[in-house]
Amino acid sequence: MTELAVLRTIALKGRVPASDVAVSLGVAEDVVVAEVAALAGSGFVKEMPTGLKTTPEGKERLADLLAAELASVDPAAMKQLYDEFLPVNAESKEIFTAWQLKPDGSLNDHADPGYDTDVLARLTAVHERVLPLVGRVAAIAPRAARYAERLTEAQRRYAAGESAYVTRPILDSYHTVWFELHEDLIHWCGLTRAEEAAAGNAH
Repeated sequence: MTELAVLRTIALKGRVPASDVAVSLGVAEDVVVAEVAALAGSGFVKEMPTGLKTTPEGKERLADLLAAELASVDPAAMKQLYDEFLPVNAESKEIFTAWQLKPDGSLNDHADPGYDTDVLARLTAVHERVLPLVGRVAAIAPRAARYAERLTEAQRRYAAGESAYVTRPILDSYHTVWFELHEDLIHWCGLTRAEEAAAGNAH
């Protein structure tokens, strides 16, 4: 676990308890608490009643750390992987929408197990396609390795019947992890979310 990993996780999640940061990073909560105490002492993180958040100084520190990380990434190789990711990302968006809305636009009340099973089968097929890609990304940007573990854990949990792990935002759900992966892929390509939104690639 690094300072970059902790700050990036807090920044991506907005306001988040230390326990959730620990889950995302795959470490014990007391390890995160100790790191957060150091970051708070440096003025980079503030503990709020609703959770941890990065301060303006913390955002500047994170920007410096991300820039240093980006300098070690092969942009051409990463862009090639990102181009492979985009069609899978488009498919994932359709699946997440299908989980929440029926084809007629009505809310999915999850009363039709056959419909939900079909949607989850599609998501699992996407999972099997994206894992090798994430592995190749991790060979260029090692911090990506944790995304494969998080996606696999979310897939395991929704497959076991914990349907909240498909899209619920307050959990390390498949959608939550996918969104954060996409954010980091944009970063590793040296792009911005605004640029990707203009190109129609924002998640």
